[in-house]
This record gives sequence, C-alpha cells and structure tokens, in this order.
Amino acid sequence: MSEYKRLIDEHEARKQRVLAMGGAEKLAKRKDAGLLDARERLDRIFDADSFTETGMFATSHIPEMRDRSPADGKVCGFGRIDGRPVAIVSCDITTLGASSSLNNVKKMGHIRRTAGQNGMPIIFLNETSGARIPDTMGAQGTGALGQDPTQFIRDRRTPYVSACLGPSFGTGTWFTMLSDFVVMRKGACLAVSSPRVTSLAIREAVDPEELGGWKLHTEKTGIVDYAVDTDEEALDLIKTFLSYLPSHAGERPPETAAPDPATLPSPDKILDIVPTERQKVYDVRKLIKAVADPDSVFELKPKFGRVATTALARMNGKVVGFVASNPLFKAGALDPDGCDKITSFLVLCDSFNIPIVILTDTPGFLIGIEGEKRKAPGKIMNFMSALQMCTVPKLSIVTRKSYGQAYLNMGGSRNSDEMAAWFTSDVGFMDPNIGVNVVYGVTAESDPQKFEELKAEIGRETSAYDLAAIYSAQSVLDPRETRGWLLRMLEVHSRAMDKGISERKLASWPTTF
Repeated sequence: MSEYKRLIDEHEARKQRVLAMGGAEKLAKRKDAGLLDARERLDRIFDADSFTETGMFATSHIPEMRDRSPADGKVCGFGRIDGRPVAIVSCDITTLGASSSLNNVKKMGHIRRTAGQNGMPIIFLNETSGARIPDTMGAQGTGALGQDPTQFIRDRRTPYVSACLGPSFGTGTWFTMLSDFVVMRKGACLAVSSPRVTSLAIREAVDPEELGGWKLHTEKTGIVDYAVDTDEEALDLIKTFLSYLPSHAGERPPETAAPDPATLPSPDKILDIVPTERQKVYDVRKLIKAVADPDSVFELKPKFGRVATTALARMNGKVVGFVASNPLFKAGALDPDGCDKITSFLVLCDSFNIPIVILTDTPGFLIGIEGEKRKAPGKIMNFMSALQMCTVPKLSIVTRKSYGQAYLNMGGSRNSDEMAAWFTSDVGFMDPNIGVNVVYGVTAESDPQKFEELKAEIGRETSAYDLAAIYSAQSVLDPRETRGWLLRMLEVHSRAMDKGISERKLASWPTTF
C-alpha cells in the first residue's frame, strides 16, 4: 500500500503541474484582463463534469523542454453540450504560445479521427502563435511536418466550429478556414502569420487589425460569422450554432417542440412588412422572423454580403435554412459577396440535412466593372451549381420580383422541389425599367409617356398567374399563407424514403470562397 501511495501522490503531483498550465503569474494576468484560460473555457462550454481529457501528459518531444510544456500547449478531449458528445481542442497560450509541435499535432489528429469515426462535432478554441520555433526549423524540422496526409481534408462528416480568442496563426488559422461557423473576440488577430513576421517579410509596419482584425473578417472576407467582446459570448454562440446542427451527417438536426399557436404573430403582419410597390425597400429579416417559429432565427454572416440573408431557423420545431435576397441593401441585387455567402450556406445545409427555404425579391445580379473584376460570373455559377447539387428539400417563394438568371439561382422553376409566388410577384427576363431602354432606347427622361407605354407592354404576362399557367410556379399565394404553405410542403418533401438524409454531393466543397 505504501508503494501505491507514493505512486498516487506522484501521479497527483504530475496532474497538478499540468493543470497549472503556464504558471500562476501568466494566468493571473489573463484574469485581470477579463480573459478565460484554456481550461476555464472548457468549464464554460461543456455540461458540468462531462469533460474527459486526452493527452494530458503529452509534452514537447524535446526532453529538456518537457517540464515547460504541460499538455504540450493544447488541451484536448471530449465533453457534452446539451447532453450531446462533442470533441474539442483548446489552445493554452500561456504554454509556449500554444505553438504547434510534433506531439500536440498528434493529439489534434486523434481528436479529428475520433470525432469523425464516432459522429461528434469538433470545436477549435484558437489562441496560438503558430508553429513552434526552433523545433520546426531546418530540413528535418520541416520534413517532420505533414505526416498526416488527411489533416486538412474536410468531408463534413461532423460539424467544425472555431473561435478566434486571441492571436490565431498557423494551425489556428488553418482549422478556422475549414470550419462551418466562426466567432471572433474583438482584439484577436486571424492571419497566415503574425504581424511581426509579416512586417519583417514585407519590410513595413503592419497593423494587427488591418492584417486580421474582426472588422476585416466580418465585413470584407466573410470568414467570421460573429465578432464579440468576451470569451463567454463566443462560447455561448458556439453552443447556439450547434443546437441547430446534427452531431453528424447521418442524422437529422435536433428538433424542439412546436410553438404554441397563440404565440405566433398574426399572418397580417407580413402585409405590413412587405410593401406592394416594388421600388420600396424593406428588411427581409423581418419577413423571415414573421414566418419562422418565434425567437428561432439565427442569422449567419450578418455583416458580410448583406444583399443576401442566410439564417438557420425552426418551422414547427424542425430546423430549416433560409436564403433570401434583402432589398434593404442594394435593392436586393445579388453581388459577388452575396453569391459567396449563399453558396457557403447551401453547402452547410446540404451537408447536414437541413431543408432550404428561398425567399426571392431581386432585380437580378449587380452588374458592372467592379463585379467583373471580382469574378461575378464564376461566383454566379458556383452558386447555381451548388443549388442544383443540393439534395435536401428546396422550397422557393417569389415575393415581389425576380428577373433573369437570378430567377434561376434563387430556386426558380425546376431548381426547387416546390415553387410558389405571391400574387404580388413580377417575373421576367429583365426589369421592365431597364428593358425599355435596352429594347427601344427610350428613357423616362427622354419621353416619359412613351416610356410608360412601353414599360406596360414589356410588363405584360409577367404576373404570378402567368408563371403558374405554365406550371413553373406550383402555387400562387396570398402572402398571409406563407407559413402554412411552407409547413405543408416541408411535410410533403420530407425525403421519407431516405429518412431525411442528404446525398451529400457538396460534402467536399471548399470551405472558404
């Protein structure tokens, strides 16, 4: 027994050294700054007492560094969120900057394999300085990398989620790029290399915010879905996102109870949200909230590609994905960023068995020199290809207008399983205001009366009833019927033969655009 006691005491002492991470002084500085450490983040995100660590006693592969590398700078393991198993990698920046090494990369590989084989989402809590130097210097150091040829393959068997909670370079950046949802704490920096390395490489000063700050990634690149002020907010958003997704691609998303009908807004509210006059703007997010279950709408990338809105929501407790053009921005004309945003969302929905609802009110694609420079035609076709490859149910509704190629991209005709049009809809090859000028060379300024006459002529046979007459729209709806129609069609197109599981043709689509 005395020998056991010695071994028990030694084991406990080793555990305590690991739990101390980079030391009391570094942890105290973080606490004073209002930041959680790598292990406190686990306590925040997981159900109580559900975390099991793997690789706790892993250290640097260099013997003289072992005492300075508890858990080798990355805390890995498995826990539960709302009762569901989840895998995690939490970077401990107080230990050698949470830099990537031969051994902690092995730990991360084990997490990815285990999660993929057993149907668990993976969370990456990134705060890392990048590759560990000098370990990776020289031919042998570099050659020792890349021993896992599957390391950066995303087949979307399970969801990936990342939080950038400080400097995120190297693998912190790479796994963020591979993720389905990304949240960033303001003040963090997400980039290929640190500002210091970048500054040395280009021989000029680099501003961390300009290089990889939250405004860049929420508004310009679209890589980050949300920017928040605190670690706690970031972790709570991750939990919210995962509540809409299945644990793996072989099951449907989790369902909640259908709302009490008494809590639903009056269908008449839609008439107050969407003006009949097509030149007037409105915020399509209000329409989505009026149609979906109360308090169920979770928008993705709200500050990026704002001509389009993408949101997870629930209809009678079942998860759906809303895609909509938003007339509040650029009149709803779809630009390259909007196309990228929608394409990314379609891939997410199809990979994880989420039916798609498309709401269309667009004058078409935003054309011009700038769009061509940004590869608008390619973005449009990526969007179109992704839509046609989706095998989850697709329902589309034209609310006011839909013209040209955008009509097809937004689910027009056979590009949806079921299509409806509000009785206010106008559908055609081109906006009549533009068509008169293109076809007849007449403008409202040059000949107002003739312009109106020709516009009326071009606008003939563009109504919802004309579309329904050739069965390109299966239904013409009173706007107040929208929620009821969607609920019925989601039942009709339930994919019961496949138990609602997608064919996942988009599962290996690139994760960033």
